[in-house]
This record gives sequence, C-alpha cells and structure tokens, in this order.
Amino acid sequence: MAYCPVEFVTHTMKVKRLYKQVIRDIQAWHTFRHDFRVQAVLMRQKFEENRHIKDPIKAKQILEEATEKFEYIRHPDPILFPSSYGAPAWDRTDVAKSHDAVLDGWHPLEREQYPDYFARREQRKKEFVEWYDKTYGRPPYERVD
Repeated sequence: MAYCPVEFVTHTMKVKRLYKQVIRDIQAWHTFRHDFRVQAVLMRQKFEENRHIKDPIKAKQILEEATEKFEYIRHPDPILFPSSYGAPAWDRTDVAKSHDAVLDGWHPLEREQYPDYFARREQRKKEFVEWYDKTYGRPPYERVD
C-alpha cells in the first residue's frame, strides 16, 4: 500500500501558521528585542482586526492577500533553527552517538583497549535477552546468535 500523507488544514490553522511565519520574519528583520516586540504587537493588532469576520469568502480573500503581501516582503535570509527543515543541521545525526550497535562492529584490537567496558556490555546484552525472552517469550522460529 502506498503511503500518502494527507492533512486537512482549516482556515484557522492557515491563519495561525501565517501569523507564526510573520512573527519569525519580523524577528529576522528586527534584531533588537524592543524593536521586535513593538512590531510584533502591531502585527498582532492587524490580525486581531480581522478576527471576528464571519463571512468565509471574505476571510479567505483577506488571508490570500496577507499571504501574497508576506511573500513579497519576506526576509531574504530568514532565521532558521539549527535542526529545522532546510537549516544546516537538518537530518544530521551522529551515528556513533545515536546507535549502540556501532560498538558491535569494533575490531577486537579496539575492544581490547577497554576490556572492562566490553565485558560488562556483553553481560548486559545477555541479561537483556534473558529478560526479553522471559517477558515476551521466544519467537516461533529459532534466533541465530
């Protein structure tokens, strides 16, 4: 079965996302905290002016106009969090820190440098396998160790 993520985005969600993008953009334009805060409050006031519009057609039109205006004045070098999408650290993981199984691939000469650690590690691996078998049982097929 194919995987196709589908998300229903309501008008309210679109407005909230636009507001967050605008605030982050203001933060990129105004580096001093006081200037940023003043501009953020003024932008919040603009969003609040259109909050109680009941007509969905008019609300959609206002949202589209605001989105177009935002795209026109968007900062050329926006602030990105290090691990957010498109940032320098996006999708970077240190394999040595994230996977304990990397130690299984060490050469025996490397393991000899840390004999106590690897002896304790092997003991804990055996204890874990025993605990797992006791808790969940053996699989229907025989595991090759």
